[in-house]
Amino acid sequence: MIGKQLSPSEACEQNIRDLYETAFPPEEQIPYHDLLYLMDMMHLDFTAYYEGEKLVGFTIVYPRKSFNWFWYFAVSDKLRGKGYGQQILSMLMNRYKDSTNILDMESPEQVCENFEQRQRRHSFYLRNGFRDTGIGKSFDGVDMTILINGTGTFTMQDYDDVLNELRSFWSSMPNTD
Repeated sequence: MIGKQLSPSEACEQNIRDLYETAFPPEEQIPYHDLLYLMDMMHLDFTAYYEGEKLVGFTIVYPRKSFNWFWYFAVSDKLRGKGYGQQILSMLMNRYKDSTNILDMESPEQVCENFEQRQRRHSFYLRNGFRDTGIGKSFDGVDMTILINGTGTFTMQDYDDVLNELRSFWSSMPNTD
């Protein structure tokens, strides 16, 4: 499997957009054209992973000075459970091995329709060196929890800071309506 860092024009490929729009619930997505704009503004690391010509998944990382925010991580639903997620995470962790890495995910404790999926995802990250921070927020009725890999700690202020950075980039986007 190979990982290929994408430019905004390369990220426009329909199969990548389709994966983004099907892998995450609507309340966890930002409009795709906004995401492409933010790629340049925030210097996002948008990497697609391929097995030959077949798209396996993608990751989007917001590299920051104090930590990297693993923002999106998706594997094609037809390929889940076949070890691809493990391979992608290993490649990603190797790329950012000298940094503290943060991710937010749907809380594995919130009672919901995809409760078992959340618990499997949470266990996957714990098996791969992440640990719970005890920090979380609720957005549109979805409880999110923060996991960390690497040294240091993560505080609610850190979470607020990264969200405020995102809002500042997003608010500077040209109005395309």
